[in-house]
Amino acid sequence: MKKLLVAAGVVAGIAFANSAIAQTKPTVPVIVKDMTSPYWQTVLAGARKAGDDLGVNVVALGAQSESDVNGQISLLERAVASNPAAIVIAPVQFAALGKPIDEAAKKVKIIGLESAADTKAMTSLLATDNVNAGRVAADALAAAITTSYADTEGDIAIITSMPGIASLDQRAKGFKEVLAAKYRALAIVADKVADGNPSSVLSIMKELIAKNGDLRGVFVSDPVMAHAVAQAISEKKSDDLINVVAIGSDDALVKLLQDGVVAGLVVEDPFRMGYDGVKTAIAASKGEQTAANVDIAATLVTKANMDSARSRELLKPKIE
Repeated sequence: MKKLLVAAGVVAGIAFANSAIAQTKPTVPVIVKDMTSPYWQTVLAGARKAGDDLGVNVVALGAQSESDVNGQISLLERAVASNPAAIVIAPVQFAALGKPIDEAAKKVKIIGLESAADTKAMTSLLATDNVNAGRVAADALAAAITTSYADTEGDIAIITSMPGIASLDQRAKGFKEVLAAKYRALAIVADKVADGNPSSVLSIMKELIAKNGDLRGVFVSDPVMAHAVAQAISEKKSDDLINVVAIGSDDALVKLLQDGVVAGLVVEDPFRMGYDGVKTAIAASKGEQTAANVDIAATLVTKANMDSARSRELLKPKIE
């Protein structure tokens, strides 16, 4: 499967290289982590809108899985070879993308999205302050537990989808900081890191439920794994309430929020991230000054505020 993805990257590289030559307007490849994810589709929608508004040829690239590190490196190399105005990339893995970005930045401006990499060569990084997103999630989970149980104490768990992802590690860090500072009666009885597969998280969550009868809350650091956590909770036989707060959203999670299965979603703004990524890339390609770090703020959405104009904008972005 990986060979197919890399091969697809080669074809894509050839295609967008030829396209770039034919275009009189600047070309900016936007390399996301996963072409199949609603989140990254929204990022690309924002990037395309920026392309339309700014007269930029935006080329959407990415593998079919966030775990395909080699596939993304291959796409980055071919993007550089196409001689674009600049490149926007969301690194799939902190350590592995460091040197490839170092090499790419010797030839073209590199703008990062969402996650950092082990490099200082990015001109700008546009990302949600993931530590702060974790802090928001901690306050939200504490509030949900207080509402459910009339006190702010009990056992909670943290589930991270996979290791080595800077943004996920930062979310967990912020979450733990707030618990230690403000909610010491909430005890982290499990801090699990999965392998990126929802089936693994489903098994982890079912085991937690079986072993921890007093589990009152779970923090999940990404939307895909939140589905598995919610499934495990819905299948449990006991009536005790386990509150879930996750970072990210999609249509299924919005429904779970509406139904009360999920207590809160800390929602990023991927459309703006994609739009501002292309805007920053073009500015950098012209030699204009750009900020090294741009915070794309996250917003807490609950059942109580999910019908507000801002929540609807974040939960139902236009990705046509």
